[in-house]
Amino acid sequence: MIAGDMSWLEKAHPIYYTARKAPWGGDPSGPTLENPWMPAIQIHLAEVIMNEGCFYITTPIYYVNDVPHIGHAYTTCAADILARYFRLRGQRVLFLTGTDEHGQKIVKAAREAGLTPQELVDRVVVRFQELWKIMDISHDDFIRTTEERHIRTVQALFHNLSERGLVYKGEYEGWYCVPCETFWPENQLDERKVCPDCGRSLEKLKEDSYFFALSKFEKPLLEFFSSQPDFVMPESRYNEIMSFIQGGLKDQSISRVGLNWGVPVPGDPSHTFYVWFDALINYLSGVDYVDREEKFSDFWPSVVHLVGKDILRFHSVLWPGMLVGAGIQPPQRVFAHGWWTIEGDKMSKSKGNVVDPYQVIDTYGADRFRYFMMREVTFGLDGDYSERALIERCNADLSDNFGNMVHRTLKMLDKYRGGKISRPVSYSDGEWESLLEEVIGKFEFSMNRFAFAQALEQVWRLAHAGNRYIDKKAPWKLAKLPDKQEELDTVLYRLLDCSRLLTLFVFPFIPRAAGKLWEMLGMEKLLEEHRIPEDLVWGKIQMFKPREAQPLFPRILDDEDR
Repeated sequence: MIAGDMSWLEKAHPIYYTARKAPWGGDPSGPTLENPWMPAIQIHLAEVIMNEGCFYITTPIYYVNDVPHIGHAYTTCAADILARYFRLRGQRVLFLTGTDEHGQKIVKAAREAGLTPQELVDRVVVRFQELWKIMDISHDDFIRTTEERHIRTVQALFHNLSERGLVYKGEYEGWYCVPCETFWPENQLDERKVCPDCGRSLEKLKEDSYFFALSKFEKPLLEFFSSQPDFVMPESRYNEIMSFIQGGLKDQSISRVGLNWGVPVPGDPSHTFYVWFDALINYLSGVDYVDREEKFSDFWPSVVHLVGKDILRFHSVLWPGMLVGAGIQPPQRVFAHGWWTIEGDKMSKSKGNVVDPYQVIDTYGADRFRYFMMREVTFGLDGDYSERALIERCNADLSDNFGNMVHRTLKMLDKYRGGKISRPVSYSDGEWESLLEEVIGKFEFSMNRFAFAQALEQVWRLAHAGNRYIDKKAPWKLAKLPDKQEELDTVLYRLLDCSRLLTLFVFPFIPRAAGKLWEMLGMEKLLEEHRIPEDLVWGKIQMFKPREAQPLFPRILDDEDR
């Protein structure tokens, strides 16, 4: 932990750091928005601009008091798909994930395991890092809140808010949920005094605390939300957060007393930062808010946060308030997805029905697991997991439709043309061209709205068209007719071209299988080096010289098939 000497703060980001040596705390009444002490709040408040050519995507940082589950895998897979998609579009992408390693829950879990908190987090973090490897997650950075770079960033932002008069010291009295690390105001609780999120009993706390003057940002946040209807998605979550802000915002306690496992408050080591104040700032740590102006200016505010719906308020109310208070633009978008049940029942360790991603991947492979999560349910809604649903979905889409078309095509090329074919002289076909144009348009629209299931639905229109084309043209019949050889060439080339296009479309979703197919098609340029939509055109390849065909997705045999 860093405490005592704070001279390093002088090196903080020059735009967002002021050298004034104002006392910690400031006026408890807080400033008004007209106060020149904090002019940055007024600039670009209602504008969130995508930096030219840059895209910054984040997952929440995952709490390491337990091992990763399907919820962690779901969010991270979605972020990976977006990162891969925008890289294909030629964007400079920064994809950040990581772990949240502070807080009371960590201390409790470590004590129960007979470990120190540091020993516990060092042990558990490996489980997340290994899972992302076997899931083919292409993150650019992995942050841990116990890292020095993050601790310095938390203290720098606190210093920034303090100098703007937005932090004061007071006494907190209220209800606190230890498992959720969440404070709850009295007006949001019933007589049972249980956590609205997890249903567990709350603890009554009364202690000294530093407060962030969140209440000062009620009007600015409402104005910002009104001007940015896509800031929180899906729409139902946007309406939920608007209603919450309209109900009134209270100042937020941002420190705890007597909890040593956390980032110390500068100048007052008896306090450590509340775990949510600490955790949210990781998104700034990932762009070198303190040390390097270039990375921050390149990727902020072109940032999209993917979160579960249970932590949406922290990301869409507290976090934008903190940023605006510090003179920093809010992120571009916060997207809250739903939860997974298992065969209609809520997952819980006590019921023994928690889906273990390691086990699913070991049985069915990373691509099938990734595909099922993104195709089975509209992103943003709740989803239901069952092994049978995974088998049926993957057999129908990946084996019978996509894999079948590709494998039949490669086998026929080998049989009828010795494994290679040139682009036909006359290749124009209005029906195929119209289909591709429509698929591209709807695919891009869906991807930009994070509607992954709908994007895949469009892609499979091409695969279905390819399978129908095989049945309609019957290459095995054309091969027997001397006057149909040019038509056979066109049919086989069209099917190979369709396979190439499908590979580009599905690469963000099932990267391992897409890479394997790309090699089978004999493509010379790396898949990752291609660009969409530029390379999503018919007839781009002069000659196809595929390698030996291997089944991409052999059908999964369930108990009824055996």
